[in-house]
This record gives sequence, C-alpha cells and structure tokens, in this order.
Amino acid sequence: MSIIVKVEESRFPNVSRAKFEGRKYEFKGGIVGQRVEIKQKGKRSKKAKLLNVIEKSEIEKRTPCPHFEKCGGCTYQTLKYEDELEYKKSLVEKLFKEKGIERELEIIPSPVHKFYRNKMEYTFGDEYKGGPLALGLHVKNRFHEIINTTECNIVDADFNTIRSEVRNYFEKIGEAHYNRRKHEGFLRHLLIRKATKTGEIMVLLSTSTQSELDKEDFIKFLLELEFEGEIVSIFHVKNDALSDAIVPEEINLIYGKDYIVEEVLGLKFKISPFSFFQTNTKSAEVLYKRARKKIDTKDKLVFDLYSGTGTITQVLAESAKKVIGVEIVEEAVEAARENAVLNKIDNVEFIASDVLKVLDDLEKNPDLIVLDPPREGINPKAIEKIIDFAPKKFLYISCNPVTLVRDIGVFMERGYEIKELEIVDQFPKTSHVEAIALIQKM
Repeated sequence: MSIIVKVEESRFPNVSRAKFEGRKYEFKGGIVGQRVEIKQKGKRSKKAKLLNVIEKSEIEKRTPCPHFEKCGGCTYQTLKYEDELEYKKSLVEKLFKEKGIERELEIIPSPVHKFYRNKMEYTFGDEYKGGPLALGLHVKNRFHEIINTTECNIVDADFNTIRSEVRNYFEKIGEAHYNRRKHEGFLRHLLIRKATKTGEIMVLLSTSTQSELDKEDFIKFLLELEFEGEIVSIFHVKNDALSDAIVPEEINLIYGKDYIVEEVLGLKFKISPFSFFQTNTKSAEVLYKRARKKIDTKDKLVFDLYSGTGTITQVLAESAKKVIGVEIVEEAVEAARENAVLNKIDNVEFIASDVLKVLDDLEKNPDLIVLDPPREGINPKAIEKIIDFAPKKFLYISCNPVTLVRDIGVFMERGYEIKELEIVDQFPKTSHVEAIALIQKM
C-alpha cells in the first residue's frame, strides 16, 4: 500500500525523510517541500520507495528536460541553478555538522551547467516489453526498461546525435538488443567520449558474440554523420558477461587511434576507453586551480595517492621537486606515463599498485600527500598507514562527501585539523559534488 507524505528533510546525497501517522520514513529522491507518494519496503521497515511526486516544492521553478519524469540520470532538473547550488551547499553543511564539524561552506559553481558531460554510457533495450529498440538510460526504478534520451541537456550536443543515429542504424538492419533476463541478443552498450577542448570523439560499441558486426559498414556510417566534433577512435568490445556493464572480454580498435586527447590547464592528456577522467572538463580546471592554490609545492616531495591518469600529479609537478602517483588501474598508469612524456614532465613517477600494498615501499618523508580516492573513500586499513607518513599537510579531493567526512574523523583523531574546506559543483543537475579539504597538523 502506498501513502502520501511531505518531504520534511533531505540528507546528502539525495535521501529524503518524511512522517506519516507519527512514523518516520526514509527514501531515495525527493526535494524538501514536495508532497510525494511512497511505498514502504516492508511491514516493519522505515525504508520506503519514492513512486511519484504529487506536488512540487516551492523552490522548483524551472521547466525540466523532457525526459525528467522517466529518466534516472538527474536529480535537480527542476531547480534554477542558483537554487540548486544553495540546496547542495545546505545538504553538505548538514552532513558535516552531524559529525561535529560546523562551518559555512563555499560552493564553487561549474562554468557550464548544461551540455557539460564529456562521457556517456548508454544501454540498448526497449522502452517497454516487446517495444521498439531503445538506446539511452535506464528508466527510473526500472532495471529492464530503457528510455531514448533524445534531448538530454547535460551531455554535449554531439552525444545526442550519435546516440540517435546509432539507434536508427541498428533498428534499420534489424539487430536485437541483449535481453538481460534471457541473456540473449546482440546489442549491449554504447560508450561515447568527447574531448571538450580538442573536439576529438571516441565511440565504443559493446555487443555479445551472438551475432556479427559489419565493421566496415558501421565505420562508414559513423564517419558520414555530421556534428561539431570529429570521430578519431572507434572500438568494438565483445562481452558475454552476465553483468549489465561493459566488460572488455575482447576489445578491438576498428578505426583510428586508441585514445583521444584532452587539454586541462595547458597540459595534454590521452584518454583511453576505460581510463578515469573528470566528466566535466571545464569544471575540472576550476577544481584543479582551487586545489593548486591551497598548497605550496615548490621544491617539495609530493605523493598523489589514487592518481588515476595523473592529471593532478602533473598539474602539481610544475613547481614540485618530485611527485609520485599511485594508482591500481594499470591502464590508467600507462596513460599517465604517456601523458607525462607528452607534456615533457620528467619529475613525476607513477606506480601501478594498490595504495595499501605500496605504502611500505614509498619514500618516508613526503612534504605533502594528495588524496583523491574513489567514491568509497580511503581503505580503512590504508588510512592509518597514510597518516603515519606524518606530513604537515594533506590535500583531500573527494567525489563523495559522505566518505570524506568519515575519513576526516580519523585525521582529527590523529592530531590534524581542517584548515580549508569547500565544494565544487562538478556535476550540475545531479545530487553529486566534489569537495576539497586542506588538512594540516594542529
């Protein structure tokens, strides 16, 4: 049975709380002030599922993307950008306050809050059982249903063109999507990456092995499309894994080069199909500028743990004595090394290893440690060893304030304090933000 409630409180990231007949419920989604329909997940559970928005909040003043009601990709499409920033800021401040860290935060807006994403992963399917071929994002709360995101307003315009034309191409030749229930069918995913500064585009098609791709015809079709950027790289991945993800069991470069080149703060970076790179290039430049301003790296030994493709490593290398980057993904490390050569930077070293495993082998006296871990934060076994290096300062860049505030608690227990803390809106229209914390010895 469903019930109607008013959202009384929201917590980061995008979790709402409401009461009904004295009983408290918690559910994903919702905005403070909305009247919503929810369904209890169990007779005794306080957890619920958001079904529908019955009445908008008074802060919802914007007409959303036409896909908003169905698509699960965005959260704050109905908010004006300045209201979205203030809303996110209040949620993160509350998160820190609950952990005893009470301060007013600055939130740095993204230079662009529409058409900003430089990477999208689309899924083939159908919008309803037995319906025509769809290529897009999952319908909200519907794992097996896909919506054709023809007018998505957070992706680069070229993505909408390529997505639409690829769907039409395969519908015309009659190829079937991969059915995730029956594990039958051919078409699985389409990955698109575009470098904001250079306009280079990479297209990756993921299929099962249950049919054959006419590579020459597919390449010809893609290269004849008209849009602002230029396709310079096309991959075909064969993937029979059961999980709904692009698993590169067999990856083939079928056209062009195996990377695209992006530019950040005057540096060039080769981006391969599965290497991590910030999804909002222009805001990433803001993020790295803010990070660089908070620290003095001149003639210092710096560790960059969880270094990815080495972006921040190389940004800091300009004035540092040496920067050592550690990253577990070998493909990312190879890209980082190539990028350093490309940028003629010779005072960086990249180590392909789990941060926890390599800590004992690193030099013992870093002047500064930069941390940019994945969403799950720093491994609890690694954080104590990292703090044991005892530099005067840590710079912690986080894509998940929930794990950031958890980890900061450990630093505070070990005699460190937060010197600076701010939010960068790296992901407009979504519930996510990036945070930067300068942590130093008391």
